[in-house]
Amino acid sequence: MPSHSRDRGPRALLTRLYRARFFAYIVFLFLIFYKLVLLHNNLHARYIDMSRLDDVIAIGSVMLISFWVFWLPRRGRLAALWILDLILSFLIFADLIYYRYFGDFITIPVLLQAGQVGELGDSIRSLIHPSDLWLCADLLLGLIAGIFFGIRRWRLRHTLRNPLRSGSLYTQPRTYSYSKKPSWGRVLVRRLASGLIIFILGFAMTLGPIRHYTKTWAAGLFEGGWWNISLYNVTGLLGFHYYDVYRYAKEHLGGKPELSAEDQQELQQWFEQAKLGRVVSNETFGAYRDSNIIVVQAEAFMNFMIGKKIGDQEITPNFNRLMQESMYYSNFYHQTGQGRTSDADFSSQSSLHPLPTGSVFVRFPDHKYDVLPSILKDYGYETGAFHAYESSFWNRLNMYKAMNYDHFYSQADYKMDEAIGWSLGDKSFFRQSLELMSKETHPFYSFLITLSSHHPYTLPANIQELDTGDFKGTIFGDYLQSVHYVDAALGELVEGMKQQGIWDDTILVFYGDHDNSLQDKEPYEQFLGKSLTGLDMSQIMNQVPLLIHLPDGQHAAVYDEPAGQLDMAPSLLHLLGITTKNYYMMGNNLLSGQERFVVLRSGAFTDGKLYYIPSPDSRFDNGSCYDLATRKLADVEKCRIPYEEANKRLSISDRVITEDLIKWLRTKD
Repeated sequence: MPSHSRDRGPRALLTRLYRARFFAYIVFLFLIFYKLVLLHNNLHARYIDMSRLDDVIAIGSVMLISFWVFWLPRRGRLAALWILDLILSFLIFADLIYYRYFGDFITIPVLLQAGQVGELGDSIRSLIHPSDLWLCADLLLGLIAGIFFGIRRWRLRHTLRNPLRSGSLYTQPRTYSYSKKPSWGRVLVRRLASGLIIFILGFAMTLGPIRHYTKTWAAGLFEGGWWNISLYNVTGLLGFHYYDVYRYAKEHLGGKPELSAEDQQELQQWFEQAKLGRVVSNETFGAYRDSNIIVVQAEAFMNFMIGKKIGDQEITPNFNRLMQESMYYSNFYHQTGQGRTSDADFSSQSSLHPLPTGSVFVRFPDHKYDVLPSILKDYGYETGAFHAYESSFWNRLNMYKAMNYDHFYSQADYKMDEAIGWSLGDKSFFRQSLELMSKETHPFYSFLITLSSHHPYTLPANIQELDTGDFKGTIFGDYLQSVHYVDAALGELVEGMKQQGIWDDTILVFYGDHDNSLQDKEPYEQFLGKSLTGLDMSQIMNQVPLLIHLPDGQHAAVYDEPAGQLDMAPSLLHLLGITTKNYYMMGNNLLSGQERFVVLRSGAFTDGKLYYIPSPDSRFDNGSCYDLATRKLADVEKCRIPYEEANKRLSISDRVITEDLIKWLRTKD
């Protein structure tokens, strides 16, 4: 066959493309851009729409992370592109799975908790969709093609070197090209120039549109953005991760910034004003002095199904019955962020907001906080935390030591006689926890964290007692089933307290830690039998129940005023007659009779009259301000003053935590 015929074949075409300097790189850019678009289309995030500038940012950010491959020889460049494809595909996939569960993206503080990912088990598996295979399709094809051509190359070499052994007595003579090769210096300059050009283009394509956004509709985002989704809406996924690395390095490697005189004055004035509103001497102050306290933080226990039925079955019959003799807060909000269960724990005990990224338990366990167990220990209480799981999860072992608990009973302290989901079933957990409490001196403070209603909400068939009807076989039905089981465990806890003789001298607190991560509106509409607005869904996803049963059953009623997890610690201290004037807390005293203002970690807030939902771009004007009396959208300007106060509170809380300011504030008392 003439040589010119061979040069026109498909194999020759592939060879020329393989040797083309930019062809493989363009393919790489296209593949990663396609995966970023695929991720975005799977987010279903409110308000987020991609524009052409967002496409430019996405491509530019890929160029910024890959420009250096042109400094490598051709084969090294191809290997580097394949490895980068693998790494970025995994990052996109991990972000997608994390978003489906948490409604957020992975950050550096979250990666510090990466050891916990393996513990999620079934939760992660249930979040993976078949369509996610498209994120790795090119990698699989590339691997198969690499193996195929590698074998073929090996066979060809084997044939050329051993023509007799291979059965061929004739081999095509090799032709050699004697064209002059460029010098090493020219090759090096060409590689450096190519990489530099790609870097400059990537930098301009990424930073140019972002700068345009921050000068127009996203002004002030990087100074006051409280939601990672708002950052993503401007920077794209890779840009968000670049900024997250920068933010983390600045926070941990740049040293603590000095407080200006203005900042010092603002902090002191804000806390002084908060103390005046929180410290009230009324009939409930000290009415339950020296009472035992048992606090139950229930996993993913939400408010929307309280008092509801499926068919003729109550979903939470024991909770409903206990409500009749307890204080029930029907508009109680979880205020958690990325730290989820650990955030609920932290905020409820410290009366500070969690951080916008990561968990305080992991990031700053050694900082000073005015936490409930430490305060109660100073007043003669024996304190204990109870959680039938690994003690290292969420860094609890170290954090609970810092919180001054006398005891932390973890999985190793329980007999695993009722294995459900992640760990021990809540019925056995409550029973064994009561046995451990019986060894403690009075008064005691016990904090219990449940697990049986954890995502993905799968209970063994033999303990499923709720007929979920049309929801049977769905994750929403499984959730209701698990909540029904937790409610039954609550009933057994109450009976166990009565049998041990501690019911009449114990304050029992029961609240949910966070939402169930099921954000599809359709099952909620089907369950509630009505269409739901944006306000309805925001409240459903952010409201969890709070129930406080006092030893004498007094003050039992339904309280409709807004409340949040930051309010638990100051309210319990009030009941015990312990003043909070010496402590730096941000929550409300639920028994003070004062008007309340509740701020969520996302920047949403309510005062009982208005409810504000922030937009992902963090612009106040783009948020939604609702009038709760009419449940209709109101003029957004009505929310401006409380919006500024909400941002101030989040900023103060973040500074107190990250800069360890309670120690400094103590010196100013």
